[in-house]
Amino acid sequence: MKLRIQGNSIRLRLTRSEVDRLVQDGSVAERTGFPGDSALAYRLRALPALRSPTAGFDGLELLVCVPIKLIETWVTTEQVSIEANIPNGTPGGLSLLIEKDFACLLPRGDDEDSFPNPAANPAANPSGEP
Repeated sequence: MKLRIQGNSIRLRLTRSEVDRLVQDGSVAERTGFPGDSALAYRLRALPALRSPTAGFDGLELLVCVPIKLIETWVTTEQVSIEANIPNGTPGGLSLLIEKDFACLLPRGDDEDSFPNPAANPAANPSGEP
């Protein structure tokens, strides 16, 4: 799972196996270790009782939670992303984007677990939208 944070926006990109794990286990997590035994940890959870996406940070882990119904629709359709805006006391709030990780148009060695890029086959995607 790739994490991008910029200002008041969080973007998570998941490979096919990570999406499968999210559906099966209800959670997918990553951890980046730093010298001195510190780490940046982040987790995406699918929760059945949740009504809308949430995000929080407890000083140890960034936790993004999404209603299971949104995850199920995202996984079982051609829907590319889940988007939400979460109030955080700032103008515009916190922008959240969860995406399927598509393969690059130019082949790379690390795309085996990525979703097929719709733009790679224009006949299958006449709108040109990724």
